[in-house]
Amino acid sequence: MGVEIERKFLVSGDAWRTLGEPVLLRQGYLSADPERTVRVRIEGEQGVLTIKSKNEGASRGEWEYPIPLADAEELLDRLCERPLVEKYRRRIVVKGFTWEVDEFLGENAGLVVAEIELPAEDTVFDLPDWIAREVTGERRYYNSSLIRLPYSKWTTP
Repeated sequence: MGVEIERKFLVSGDAWRTLGEPVLLRQGYLSADPERTVRVRIEGEQGVLTIKSKNEGASRGEWEYPIPLADAEELLDRLCERPLVEKYRRRIVVKGFTWEVDEFLGENAGLVVAEIELPAEDTVFDLPDWIAREVTGERRYYNSSLIRLPYSKWTTP
């Protein structure tokens, strides 16, 4: 079993925009159940199927498999819950760690979140100056939650 240890933060300012090339991601959920999610994603020209278990702190089980692009497109178009999540992702390396900064589009426009994957929950790392408050564990910031209640419908960000 793969394990993902990830912390999530809101992003402030615009300094991050010049630090990485944006890549369009289009993703949807075959299951957005908090106990288990099954996600289909297209990143560039690659399709990926990802299965994740329930979070326990900043950790959860994760299984990821490449799938043919045509299959990913068909799953997104025919079977995934709506709305799909679309975003631009920038990968930014800061002091040996890769930050993934997601700028959401569509019904989630205006939301910018940065994630960092860690080798252990107690790993020490520096926060870039464009990082705002931590939102690890706040369910409404999960991509799978954004299909049920998109950012544009939040009453308090």
